[in-house]
Amino acid sequence: MFTMKQIALYGKGGIGKSTTAANLSAALSLQGFDVLQIGCDPKRDSTRMLMHGSFIPTVMDLVRERGDGKITLDEIVYTGFNGVRCVEAGGPEPGVGCAGRGIIATFQLLEKFGALTGDVILYDVLGDVVCGGFAMPMREGYAQEIYLITSGELMSLYAANNICKAIKRLSQRSKSTCRLAGVICNAKNMPSEKELVSEFSRRINSTLVQYIPRDRKIQLAEIHKQTVVEYSPNSTQAGLYRELSSYVMTNTNFTIPTPIEIDALEALALEFMQI
Repeated sequence: MFTMKQIALYGKGGIGKSTTAANLSAALSLQGFDVLQIGCDPKRDSTRMLMHGSFIPTVMDLVRERGDGKITLDEIVYTGFNGVRCVEAGGPEPGVGCAGRGIIATFQLLEKFGALTGDVILYDVLGDVVCGGFAMPMREGYAQEIYLITSGELMSLYAANNICKAIKRLSQRSKSTCRLAGVICNAKNMPSEKELVSEFSRRINSTLVQYIPRDRKIQLAEIHKQTVVEYSPNSTQAGLYRELSSYVMTNTNFTIPTPIEIDALEALALEFMQI
């Protein structure tokens, strides 16, 4: 019997979570899966390429405008490429309030409407600071399979390691079902980058599940307001996202991570960056 998969992508801001999420959702939809993608970042750009360049209204904007009691389902859930359902949580006005509140309000509304359904729910979550509302998808049992998006850069690995600390801590709670499902390297094309991220994955008790090299096709697709899966379906880059989509649907290798100390992380990075 097929069980709905609830997957979250976490990683440092700017590492390519939204690009990965949108292309993964597009690839999953082309496999015939019913996909709901929820952008959990105040930038509200997670679903933009699935929506052909449109920034859809955010839940937080609508809540501010009229209160959650006067919002309808079709005002927060939009249909994007190949039927992928798209939601953006949004956040408070800059400098005011907790950005995680948008995630909480979004989940409450989607539950109220019975809309947290489908074959796959994909949460695209900011991972620089795993606290409060940003940890909610893991803490409250929504996101059960956590994929870390990182490159070989030290600060990206540092953020991924911090997320591991949150997963390990939350995995001890009775209500939490979150586990680390793997590491995705959204590469900067640095020397020995794949080997570095692979070894980092091993040390945190996980696996490098996909290596995605930097490719101009991504920029071209975004200029055309599309995912690369839609814009250039026969490209190598699109093939990597299709491989990733197949992997996540069959993956059963879920672990409790073993974060490493900052000194060990720096030493690891230095080891692979030696010239």
